[in-house]
Amino acid sequence: MEYIDQLEGAHSKGPIIPWNKGRLVGPKPPLKLKEIWGIRVRLQLATRTRDLALFNLAIDSKLRGCDLVRLKV
Repeated sequence: MEYIDQLEGAHSKGPIIPWNKGRLVGPKPPLKLKEIWGIRVRLQLATRTRDLALFNLAIDSKLRGCDLVRLKV
């Protein structure tokens, strides 16, 4: 309790409000099938073959973004 009183006196005059109050925290929900196909179509229309290949690899192999960044194409 003493620590909280010190923080209130040092930084602000009101109570401490958490940064995530009222926000959703945690993992993002997975992409829906409709969203996946929308991304694929846009990449095909833009003729971005490399990006489409990496996107398909990520979806098919369930790799994370940090794993894809390490790949050399």
